[in-house]
Amino acid sequence: MSLPQFPVEGGCQCGAVRYRLRASPLSVYNCHCKDCQRFSGAAWSMSMVVRDGDFELLGGKTERYDRKADSGNVIVMNFCAHCHNWLWNDPPVGNIKVVRAGTLDDLDWAAPVGNIWTDSKAAWVEIDPGQVNFAKGAVDRTPLFEAWTRPHQD
Repeated sequence: MSLPQFPVEGGCQCGAVRYRLRASPLSVYNCHCKDCQRFSGAAWSMSMVVRDGDFELLGGKTERYDRKADSGNVIVMNFCAHCHNWLWNDPPVGNIKVVRAGTLDDLDWAAPVGNIWTDSKAAWVEIDPGQVNFAKGAVDRTPLFEAWTRPHQD
C-alpha cells in the first residue's frame, strides 16, 4: 500500500484535539499487551511510531496518565481532556511518540507490519508468522522500522 501525501492529520473522537504528522511514521504495528487491550477495549491496539519532530499538536487540551510498565518504566499516556480518547504515548526514551493509528482521519494506508506482546494475545487472535513479531515488548524496534520501510521505499 502506498503512503499518502504528508502531512496527514488525526484527532480524538469529539474533535477537540487535533494533530498533524509531517512525515511517514517509522512503523505501524499491533500491540497485544493487557494494558492495550484494556485501554482500547479491543484485542489489540495499533501503534504508530513517529519522531517527536514529525508530530504537531494543532489544538485541544490533553490530560496525561503516567502508567508504570512491567519494565518499571513510566509511560506517559495522553488523552483528550474532553472525550478521554487515548491518542498517544510518550515513551521514556527515543524522542518518539507512539500514536494510536486508529485516531488518523484516514487509516487506509497504515497497515501494520508486525505485532508485539504476542504472548498475551487473545487465544482466538491469529498472528501472521510472515510479519515481524515479538513475544514481549520490542526493546529494539529496528526490525519493525525496517519492515515498514521496505515496501515504502521509492
